[in-house]
Amino acid sequence: MLSREDIQETLNMIREECLDIRTITMGVSLYDCQSDDERRLADRIYDKIMRSAKDLVSTGNEIEKMYGIPIVNKRVSVTPVAFMAGGISPEGCVRIAHTLDRAAGELGINFIGGYSALVQKGFTNASRTLISTIPQVLSETERVCSSVNVASTKAGINMDAVAEMGRIIVKTAYLTRNAGSIGCAKLVVFANAPEDNPFMAGAFHGVGEPETVINVGVSGPGVVASAVRRAGNCSLAELAELIKKTAFKITRMGQLVAREASSRLNIPFGIVDLSLAPTPAVGDSVARILESMGLEQCGCAGTTAALAMLNDAVKKGGVMASSQVGGLSGAFIPVSEDEGMISAVRSGSLSLEKLEAMTAVCSVGLDMIAVPGDTSEAVISGIIADEISIGVANTKTTAVRLIPAFGKTVGDTVSFGGLLGEAPVMRINTGSPAGFISRGGHIPAPIHSLKN
Repeated sequence: MLSREDIQETLNMIREECLDIRTITMGVSLYDCQSDDERRLADRIYDKIMRSAKDLVSTGNEIEKMYGIPIVNKRVSVTPVAFMAGGISPEGCVRIAHTLDRAAGELGINFIGGYSALVQKGFTNASRTLISTIPQVLSETERVCSSVNVASTKAGINMDAVAEMGRIIVKTAYLTRNAGSIGCAKLVVFANAPEDNPFMAGAFHGVGEPETVINVGVSGPGVVASAVRRAGNCSLAELAELIKKTAFKITRMGQLVAREASSRLNIPFGIVDLSLAPTPAVGDSVARILESMGLEQCGCAGTTAALAMLNDAVKKGGVMASSQVGGLSGAFIPVSEDEGMISAVRSGSLSLEKLEAMTAVCSVGLDMIAVPGDTSEAVISGIIADEISIGVANTKTTAVRLIPAFGKTVGDTVSFGGLLGEAPVMRINTGSPAGFISRGGHIPAPIHSLKN
């Protein structure tokens, strides 16, 4: 039974501390849409998405009204399109992408993920075809998101894919140059990509998932920051316990919404992803949580240790609250989407190298980072390789979402609007790794991958 104090506390979290359900994401399998005819394949995909997700937005709105809990985004993820594209031409892949975009628009959802390929051990013909079309697709669609998994702890790192993604990112930046190179904000390069992630741009409906599923992403940096500030001068052990209890409450709310959506839509409940996903709004920042712990500014000495403690406490609180915690679950550190991170970059406190160190102990990786528009393909690939190697070596998901902002240089700002925010263009090491990248082939899997 909820007490009056519990209800009031939740209301305060929503009204004053930016607590929300960041997304309800419906996963939809496309396997039964297979066809050798490109037009028929696209038509079947459209029909399947429209049929499966026709009530998603209205259901989300009803739950939001019923519980008074903001549900910011309603999204769909689909089977990685590369799995559906065997024998399909590049034009056929682009047709599928436009079909996804049209369905998303007609359903009223924010984004649709799954224009994706998994190439950690090598390329299929279909994955090569799909990857080659990513720049065109992201420049011609509004809601389609793309991801490519180039590595895993079990397989190692496909360096040919890493090199290709450097080229793809640069081309995407150019083709969307008139909109701040925003196409790159809808493209993620992964190691160890999870199959049940509800967050864009990396969401796809994995091969082990059911026909349809409901996954929910919860976010509450503002709630955690307020709890840390109220704690005052307590010990770090006490602070970790407080964060854990706060994460427990947030996850419970997410599970409530997920089960309600599952029941109303008659679709299985998959997971709750408890990720402290910030927004550009003041008071909704992961960086400000770290500063509330006692750091002068995010990026200074001690930042990685503080983030490691935060991430661990969030995960512990989440798994106490629900047996179906999945996805990424932890603290996100996207620069453009976190006003505290933006401030730290602008002041010089936070560098790309420090961000890379922080990704070893938190969720995701180098996220929503703007770099100079003239950054070479080899340097982009080198940054990807560095970040992906952290995921492979540490048996965790890492990802890269870099925006080489066309026409921008260090100190400039590129604006994306909405939840994507704005990013100061960061200084990077421009020494070329071209000789290393061009060797190609695979970086073998680490020795600790041999667990069978």
